[in-house]
Amino acid sequence: MSVTASSVWKNCLAFIKDNIQPQAFKTWFEPIKPIKLSENALSIQVPSKFFYEWLEEHYVKLLKVALTKELGEKAKLVYIIRMENTYGNREPFTEKIPSANRGGMTPQEMDVPIKSKNPELRNPFVIPGIRNIKIESQLNPNYNFDNFLEGDSNRLARSAGMAVANKPGGTSFNPLLVFGGVGLGKTHLAHAIGVEIKDKYPERTVLYISAEKFTQQYIESVKKNTRNDFIHFYQLIDVLIIDDVQFLSGKSGTQDVFFHIFNHLHQNGKQVILTSDKAPVDMQDIEQRLLSRFKWGLSAELQNPDYETRISILKNKLYRDGVEMPNDIVEYVAKHIKTNIRELEGAIISLIAQSSFNKKEVTLELAQSVVEKFVKNTKREVSIDYIQKVVSDYFEMDVATLQSKTRKRHIVQARQLAMFFAKKFTKASLASIGSQIGKRDHATVLHACKTVDNLAETDKQFRKYIDDLTKKFS
Repeated sequence: MSVTASSVWKNCLAFIKDNIQPQAFKTWFEPIKPIKLSENALSIQVPSKFFYEWLEEHYVKLLKVALTKELGEKAKLVYIIRMENTYGNREPFTEKIPSANRGGMTPQEMDVPIKSKNPELRNPFVIPGIRNIKIESQLNPNYNFDNFLEGDSNRLARSAGMAVANKPGGTSFNPLLVFGGVGLGKTHLAHAIGVEIKDKYPERTVLYISAEKFTQQYIESVKKNTRNDFIHFYQLIDVLIIDDVQFLSGKSGTQDVFFHIFNHLHQNGKQVILTSDKAPVDMQDIEQRLLSRFKWGLSAELQNPDYETRISILKNKLYRDGVEMPNDIVEYVAKHIKTNIRELEGAIISLIAQSSFNKKEVTLELAQSVVEKFVKNTKREVSIDYIQKVVSDYFEMDVATLQSKTRKRHIVQARQLAMFFAKKFTKASLASIGSQIGKRDHATVLHACKTVDNLAETDKQFRKYIDDLTKKFS
């Protein structure tokens, strides 16, 4: 069999995958494309300059070992950086950089003109009639990195956030899109990045705003015929943080104006930070040109915290509030509230309140009572593991069979239903659902959901499956 760039890179990936964490492999190696093989030099395409810098800083030894195994001691690696076209009809920007372990060249910088700024711009955050040119950041200083505890579920997003805070607009995490389910810390992390930037670079203009408020301001500017002022105001910002960007879905006018603001900020080296309850690939009714820009930088997922992280969060909360609590109580709460951090902290606050108001000692019985009521009164997010168990039990098979590679019709349908309900009842991305249900990709999950929708309309027995299972999750 002839040796090609694809075959060499495929073998390298197999070796790399065995030597790093799955999340790191997914983030830093899956997006790479092998381009060509010339003698002992392999050229690979990476999506940004920061991507190349990160690989060289963190994985250069691993890459060298993998490539040497395939091409021998004289193996060479060439990076091709290819970014999407933002600037009119020019060709996408491409540059070749030899691997740093062979002496790197200085990457070229693109020359982008900066537009003139009007000093008489209206500030949409200021009450009409009151003159104030100072732009308040709208940040909450209580949301900082000190109380955003690191764990496996958030390590990538937190590390990327710190990198952005240290060098806003100077990394290729631009935009940085943090996504995940309710109560996992997206807003906290967005504020923490802004707070850290203001602390390190007090002269920078940082602005936090929800996508909902941004939309309201835009609508108001259209009514008052001040749309240009609105755009120009946002073009003055050095670090723009937009929370819950999925709120822009279906709002074509707001998306259009944000597109122009985003382009201006990005071209002028300003930092954009976004949060969303879903990954770009799962966003509905967002224009493709905007989605492509969301994907330029890094999309980092916040997942449900594991048990150890939940323990750390509770202990940190108690320490900050000056409250002591027995370990077995903390462990009980952490064990029984798994869905998100907001619920976790809410439960411990309720426990403290119950204890102080009723002058009761904090006992395991009291914790059981409070947690039971709290979970019952809180809209529970069904986990993907739970969905797989319920579906497997319903079809009288084990979870391993559900996740297997078999193409038997009844097993395939059970697996598709599990994916369908995971998309319906959880905030997990399609990629995350596929990964947890038999290591499938997001396209398989999308196909499964469409198949279930189609069968629901044409097959009465299949419709009954959906109705029966829906009752079990409600």
